Amino acid sequence: MANRFSGTCAKRKGEDNLNQREVAITKTQSAALSAMAAAVCIPIGYFLVDIPVTGYFHSLRERSFIDALRLVTSLGESQWYLVAGLCLWIVFRKRSDRTAFGGMLLFSSVALSGIAANLFKTLLGRARPHLYFKEGIYGFDFFHIDYSWLSFPSGHAATALGAASALALLFPGYRAAFYSAGLVIATSRIVLNEHYPSDVIAGSLLGYYTTVYLYHRFFREKMHG
Repeated sequence: MANRFSGTCAKRKGEDNLNQREVAITKTQSAALSAMAAAVCIPIGYFLVDIPVTGYFHSLRERSFIDALRLVTSLGESQWYLVAGLCLWIVFRKRSDRTAFGGMLLFSSVALSGIAANLFKTLLGRARPHLYFKEGIYGFDFFHIDYSWLSFPSGHAATALGAASALALLFPGYRAAFYSAGLVIATSRIVLNEHYPSDVIAGSLLGYYTTVYLYHRFFREKMHG
């Protein structure tokens, strides 16, 4: 009887390990496919899409529309989510591990994706759209700290999608709303001519995958264990 029970437990443990490996493989495959898609879409955007799309929005100068979008785009600034994440951690750390660690995930994902975005911006030195419209400058010039050369990737997009992903994991019932809001904030950077579409795509992917990595590496068991 004991041997049968031990055998059953071992079998179940083996099945659990197999399921975990299958899930890990699926996630790895998904990440690899997304990376491949980005590797294709971003160059296509750079050579074929960025200038036409940015030029179209450059021609739209309706003042009230622009002012409204500036309010929207301000929601992509990292301080809102860093403070909110810390507040969730402080308030709920003794009452709800799930919410507290969700707040720490929000803080960590926004902070890490922001640091990574700024590092890439400085290293790659992509000219912002206003340089193209004023001086005809388009492309990359490595190692810059001048704001006009810090276009790729979009930091606001990284923050918006990083925060949206963290909040979607914490409050899954509102997943669609969080991602929709994140995409609107990210897109506002294109409409305002602060970034090219490929900048926003890269920033959005950076924010999303930073959150996904941190969640599965450090927070999954604490939030949904």
